[in-house]
Amino acid sequence: MSIVYKTRTQLVVETLREKILNGEIKAGQPLRQAALADELNVSRIPIREALLQLEAEGLVAFEPHKGATATELNIDQVDELFELRAMLESELLAASIPNLSEDALAQATELLSKLDKALGKENAANTWSELNSDYHNCLYSGANRPQTQEIVNTLNKNADRYIRMHLLWAGGISKAESEHNELLALCKSRNIEKAVALMKQHILGSRDEIKEFLLERENLQ
Repeated sequence: MSIVYKTRTQLVVETLREKILNGEIKAGQPLRQAALADELNVSRIPIREALLQLEAEGLVAFEPHKGATATELNIDQVDELFELRAMLESELLAASIPNLSEDALAQATELLSKLDKALGKENAANTWSELNSDYHNCLYSGANRPQTQEIVNTLNKNADRYIRMHLLWAGGISKAESEHNELLALCKSRNIEKAVALMKQHILGSRDEIKEFLLERENLQ
């Protein structure tokens, strides 16, 4: 893939993402590739690639007989997803900390370094989101609760578009970075009580900022 082509696709991704998040493209609205190609003055190839990337971010869905449509961003869903995450991930962390290996802590430290380097690069939100999940899962690795972990992974998959939106639009990255470092230090010192309290604050703080962003977005429509 040429650099020019990749950049063009990325510009289309960013344009469509902004239109969906600011409400210019409404939930359920069809995203017709030919019309978008004409509007953005590109071929259909970067449009198709961009729609697939936005599908991975949860902002676009491909439906039978309708093609690509913009998905709905739902405040009630944010509440439920993030409150369940806070509850279950706190349990996983508390069970994990006493058993966290030095290898896992070293891996978590390395992931934080990669998270820091991912910022500002092309596709930053995608890379950051994946590394963020890996970092959290690394801290839960000592829990040995595979069924809880499976539920958490499903919740995170459903919450992913809101997490990405938080990173891109609600200034979530700088706040997450300091909390991640503090959380790792608490895990290394085996301070379960403070680590669990910070984990809840970390997840529920994201919930509140995402809800605030969505409410502002609704008021603009």
